[in-house]
Parts: sequence; structure tokens; C-alpha cells
Amino acid sequence: MTNVFSAFDELVPNAAPPTPRKRRPLPADAAYLHAVPADPKPLPPSDGIILLRGDTLTPQPITWLWQGWLAQGKLHILAGAPGQGKTTIAITLAATITMGGRFPDGTRCEAGNVLIWSGEDDPADTLLPRMIAAGANRSRVFFVDGARIDGQVVPFNPARDMLGLLEAVDSIGGCSLLVVDPVVSAVAGDSHKNGEVRRALQPLVDLAAATGAAVLGISHFSKAGQGGDPTQRVVGSVAFAAVARVVMVAAKIKSPEGEDRRILARSKSNIGPDEGGFEYHLDQAEALPGIHAARVAWGAAVAGSARDLLTDPNEDDGEGKSAAGSAEDFLRELLADGPMPSKQVKADALEAGHAWRTVRRAADDLAIVRKKGGMDSGWY
Repeated sequence: MTNVFSAFDELVPNAAPPTPRKRRPLPADAAYLHAVPADPKPLPPSDGIILLRGDTLTPQPITWLWQGWLAQGKLHILAGAPGQGKTTIAITLAATITMGGRFPDGTRCEAGNVLIWSGEDDPADTLLPRMIAAGANRSRVFFVDGARIDGQVVPFNPARDMLGLLEAVDSIGGCSLLVVDPVVSAVAGDSHKNGEVRRALQPLVDLAAATGAAVLGISHFSKAGQGGDPTQRVVGSVAFAAVARVVMVAAKIKSPEGEDRRILARSKSNIGPDEGGFEYHLDQAEALPGIHAARVAWGAAVAGSARDLLTDPNEDDGEGKSAAGSAEDFLRELLADGPMPSKQVKADALEAGHAWRTVRRAADDLAIVRKKGGMDSGWY
């Protein structure tokens, strides 16, 4: 292991060392990347406010790794229900970048390094075989494998190790894509609290800006919300989708003819088009003799909004039922560790985008009990 990553380059022993890539400077106040406090203390008053006048700035265009889909220096989210191949899609895109291949729309990209930080899949028996099945250049693939503290190897912790990762990116000559699977791993606090999620994602946003890499976080859909805006179905706080500049969604639906279709679509983009997508299907390939792995085969481009493309006629799209189901999921997770003050539940519910009356109805449906804490205590 070198620094905090492992390289799979044994097939290219004489590969030339990567050319160092100049990165952008970190923000002046980026010292917080050393650690993200779970309960930050109040900040002291500032000595003054800094204003930038418009005519002193030079407008800069968005630089795209994949036009309209992956922007350099920006955070992206790829979400979908379990079993839709989200990780395999991310791996396939990463493999394309390592070999300077073609994206689903036929455009070619410049070859670059990719980093993968996965808290769910093993690099040796799952991720690397998928990379090989997708045709990756293994010498450009790096897996975040841990960190060293006082000579001891410990798990990678984004709240502590982001500056170390930045140094590791510099040491390999730069990075074009960083995949974080799942993106909720970057959140040490409550993933349903808007403020905590925004604080936790900021180091990823700054890492993307400093390195020029596109950061792609993998997430899941909530169980409720079928038929609604797919962006609103990203699990956890609305901050996940709000902080990301582009949100992509993957889903399997049935065509009017009753055939299964898988579609990757854009459901939100603050920096480009937010419509259109591509059909895809998952197949198995023999990556190496005796080693089989999943890979993505891209299909035709499709037009339309993500909501229209991904709405399954067999799903219940009733607004009331979807909202109630989402509120029930919220309450189950929030109260999993025991009672909470009603005021806190209400505050968290409103921050997560749930109407309080809907939460009250969901609590009744789940038979959640409300009790007075004592003579001098509130309700729980």
C-alpha cells in the first residue's frame, strides 16, 4: 500500500511515472478539512466582510469530463433503487476514463487516473474484476485502502483524512474521477439533518475544486415517492441533492409493451441540461480466466425528463401515499435508538422536507406513542 491507496499496475511494470498535475489552491480557510466537528462551536465575529466586484472577476466556463454529465471540479450524485447496477455504472464510466474511451453518447475523453473509495465492495474480488471486464487500464486505477496514524493502518475517515487524500492525489499526478460508494459514508453525523450533511460534504466539494476531479457519490432511493421527482427520492437529507451540481438516477421500468428497460437519466443539473438519458443493460463477462464480473452495455439515447422516463405505470404515484410512506421511513430511522423530544423530531422533519401534519399521521399509523417526560420536561 502506498500512502492511502493501492494501485493495480502489475501488468505494466515499466509504465512511465505520471506527469505531476498542478492543482488549484485550497480555500484559505480549508484547515477544517483536518476534521469536521460533529457539534461545531459558535464562530467568533469576523473583522469584516470581503466583497468581490463583478468587473474584477473573469468568467470561467464549466470544464466537462463528459459533456453535460460529469463536470471537472464538481460533486455529482448517482442514485437508484437496489439492484439497478449503480456501482457497475460508476465503474464502467471510470474504466472509460482510464483508457481514454468513449462515453455512451460516442464522445471520447482524455485518459486519466480514477480513485475509488468503497465501503461496501471488496476491491480484489468485486471492483477490480468489474474494472477489467469494462476494459480499464489497471495502472490508472487506485482504491482508497486506509490511512496511517503513528505507523498503524486504520480505516479511511473523511472527517480526518481528506488532506491526506489530497496529497495522495498529487503524488499520482492528479485524478480525473473520484467515486465515493456510498456517499453517505462521508457523513459522520445524522444523514437526515441538512446542516450536518452540508458540513460533511464540503470537504468533498473542496477536494473536487482543488484537484479538478469529478466526484461521483453513489446513493439509494427512498422506498416511497414513486412517480414523483426522482431527485427528491435520494435517501437522507435534501442536502445530498442540493449540494451536488448534477444528480443522475438509474432505474428499471417496464415499457408499454411489458418489457423491462433500464435507464440512466439526469434528474437535476445546475450547470447544464437536466433532461435526457441512455438505456443500458447489465451483463456478465469473464474478466480473467475463471473470474466473472458484471459490466454495463449502453443502449440508445432517450429524450425526456427523468420523472417522465422513470415513471413506471405499475407503480402507485399517489401523492398522499408517497408522502406518508416517506414520513414513516423517516420516523423509523430517527427513533431507532430510542425516544426523542417532540420538538427535535419536528425540527428534523421540517429540515428533511416533511410536512408536520404528514409526520403526525405517519406516527399514528406506526402506533408511535407520545409521552410527557415529567413535570418539568416536554413531550417525547
